Amino acid sequence: MGCGDFFFTVLITFSTTLITYNILISANAPLKQELPGPSSRSSLIVDPIIKMPFERSSSGNKRLFHTAVTASDSVYNTWQCRVMYYWYKKHKDGPNSEMGGFTRILHSGKPDKFMEEIPTFIAQPLPSGMDQGYIVLNRPWAFVQWLQKADIKEDYILMAEPDHIIVKPIPNLSKGGLGAAFPFFYIEPKKYESVLRKYFPDDKGPITAINPIGNSPVIVGKESLKKIAPTWMNISLAMKKDPETDKAFGWVLEMYAYAVSSALHGVGNILYKDFMIQPPWDTEVGKKFIIHYTYGCDYDMKGKLTYGKIGEWRFDKRSYDNVAPPRNLTLPPPGVPDSVVTLVKMVNEATSNIPNWGS
Repeated sequence: MGCGDFFFTVLITFSTTLITYNILISANAPLKQELPGPSSRSSLIVDPIIKMPFERSSSGNKRLFHTAVTASDSVYNTWQCRVMYYWYKKHKDGPNSEMGGFTRILHSGKPDKFMEEIPTFIAQPLPSGMDQGYIVLNRPWAFVQWLQKADIKEDYILMAEPDHIIVKPIPNLSKGGLGAAFPFFYIEPKKYESVLRKYFPDDKGPITAINPIGNSPVIVGKESLKKIAPTWMNISLAMKKDPETDKAFGWVLEMYAYAVSSALHGVGNILYKDFMIQPPWDTEVGKKFIIHYTYGCDYDMKGKLTYGKIGEWRFDKRSYDNVAPPRNLTLPPPGVPDSVVTLVKMVNEATSNIPNWGS
């Protein structure tokens, strides 16, 4: 292990021993972040904005953002990243696009064979056992490393995920010092106030200052994210370590950790519902920018959803955890919503055009 790797391992281990349930600060200088107190936050706590007024700069200057996707080197993550990157390239230079560069932040700690196909930054994973079987905890730690070491030209970052497909060119949806984020119905700060106050004390503001968001999709200023990321990492680790919090939040724990960290640093978010759709529940693509295929899509041959039961026709990313999906997947039967049909067609187009697919 090199000195740099040893330093970061010690840093993470050291920081987790010093986390408190009120104000969480990293234990070593490179990750030390002073959380803003009430005086610095008073003018920054905002009510969520549900609909964003779309305004362009009068000067016509673009506010480019860098798209960053964290991933492991698993077959499952890799084929999704390849499809995602195909559609990023397809739309990067399209009308109204403010999409800048792209980076896959690979937190396996070593290169893979797709380094030349996808721009990649190698991040070290958390020390063995620290994620407690919750691999998503590597995401904030990977972002901390990338933000410290990479030369990022753009002033904004879009945090995305491997199972995102970009449907059309994305403008910079952030505005006026606010981030832009998709609101998740299952992120409920008010419902879990008693738990969240362990990490967001009363003197930091009302619980409504915590937006109902995760870390993705989010467009946020680069300098803001540099402050948020170490706190996000530490709060994620603290939440996982606390049995009450871990039980309350389960698989969305790291999403709550980001929402809390953003609020602690006074970074509010425009809640942009048109940021993405999640088939099969969202049935129309419409004006959305991203398809997030996190849920399985199961239908009978009459086009009726059979969610919870394996359908006669199905598309579920989990069916391809050890092998990439084949080219030319069978299209859904008549009656299946536009969102699902579009998803499968876009996967098919990508796999048909990506060289050496399935390798």
